[in-house]
Amino acid sequence: MKIKVGIIGTGFVGPAHIEAVERTGCAEVVAVAGSNVEAAQRTARQYGIARAYGDYREMLQDPEIQCIHNCTPNHLHFSINRDIILAGKHVLSEKPLGTSRAETEELVRIAEEAGVVNGVCFNYRHYAMVQHLRAMIADGRLGTIRLIRGHYLQDWLSKDSDYNWRVHPQLGGRSRAVADIGSHWMDTVQFVTGQRITEVFADLATLLPTRRRAKQRAATFAETSAPDFEEVEVHTEDYATLLLRFDGGAVGTVTVSQITPGRKNHLVCEIDGSDASAMWDQEASERLWIGHRDGPNEIVMADPALIAASARPFLHYPGGHNQGWPDGLKNLMLRFYEAVREGAASTDTQSCGFATFAEGHRMQCVIDAMLESHARRQWVSVAYDA
Repeated sequence: MKIKVGIIGTGFVGPAHIEAVERTGCAEVVAVAGSNVEAAQRTARQYGIARAYGDYREMLQDPEIQCIHNCTPNHLHFSINRDIILAGKHVLSEKPLGTSRAETEELVRIAEEAGVVNGVCFNYRHYAMVQHLRAMIADGRLGTIRLIRGHYLQDWLSKDSDYNWRVHPQLGGRSRAVADIGSHWMDTVQFVTGQRITEVFADLATLLPTRRRAKQRAATFAETSAPDFEEVEVHTEDYATLLLRFDGGAVGTVTVSQITPGRKNHLVCEIDGSDASAMWDQEASERLWIGHRDGPNEIVMADPALIAASARPFLHYPGGHNQGWPDGLKNLMLRFYEAVREGAASTDTQSCGFATFAEGHRMQCVIDAMLESHARRQWVSVAYDA
């Protein structure tokens, strides 16, 4: 029997979840909820979904649905996640888990009390070559991890006419570039190295302090040619560079930008060890570069015959049949639904493989420390415990 799933949200992310759910083979979307019933019905017709709701609370009363995916704008994550948990449904939430530490702490607590399986969509850790790199580091093949470096660059907000709800703190949260995409990079490097961020020094900049909002609504990543604009002040960051210290002794740096022309979704992680280094580029995700001082460098391809046994379940096709972003999302859901079938409501990321609400809370703690560091212009320790 397939797991019955409900999706809340009909924007860019909601349909991506719908497609990924169907490709898992072990679950099916039976209902979708939108900001209004018309939006929900359009999405339901497009994907052949049986039920459409204009109010997600009606969906929560559906006894057939076991899991809910929260694919709504950031400012709604806390309240909707809370309602899902209190309805006794398993929940997979888009990140950020909430927009404050108080919110994420409460969600972790009530999820534990309810015993529901809970996850946050940090999907880059579910690429096969990320899993292979993690296995290499765990086996000591890079030696002692010293430096953790990289960037995450996009260009979809590089024009002053690019506008989205994410630019407003009331809707997207106090941090934009770091919380939206930098969090993915930080989750990925912490996952592969097994080291947690303990201190941050942050430099943030809003390089487009005024944007022109088209009076005609535009979707995420979509341009509009509408000639009628109004000016809107922006206070969230377009760019950030973070200096980082990790609990395993490594140090690092990451640059995040949503205003870099030509970079569409350029997440790059570089891990420097005492014996070798490694580099993974999300836009060339089937390759992992391994660097050596005293021998030839390597490029390892995503092939079941070439990668660690623990990474093979993340590949679904033979070598040379490239997989990418949608497959990382599918892999995340496969692990999440496995936990649902087993009734394993764990808060331990290492035991379940996907990021739980506890991991989403810890990421919010890093973001809070980053904002404090920028305001104070100094190093700030990450306070994971209240």
